[in-house]
Amino acid sequence: MNLKIDKHHNNGETFVHVAGEIDVYTAPKLREELSPFVEGKNKALIVSLKDVSYLDSTGLGVFIGLFKQLKKNGGELKLIDLSDRLIRLFEITGLSNILNISSDSEGGRL
Repeated sequence: MNLKIDKHHNNGETFVHVAGEIDVYTAPKLREELSPFVEGKNKALIVSLKDVSYLDSTGLGVFIGLFKQLKKNGGELKLIDLSDRLIRLFEITGLSNILNISSDSEGGRL
């Protein structure tokens, strides 16, 4: 399945909507599309996963890498609109304690 990525910028924040499956085949595209936004002076990278039907460990690795780079540059990664299934995946892996995730679109846990 293809991955669709829509991006919008506003006052140093980048809003991204991702749709499809994030797996070993599509994760490189996600990394390539989002990497430029973690290298600059973005205040936040906010990623909506509302329409993501599947996420594997390769996709998790992309988000960890983005998180580390943003933190290094003084920015923040927020993952919003997660389904119960995706929240459970982040909880099982322990990443819910590290990454800013939320099931709503209000911006995640701070």
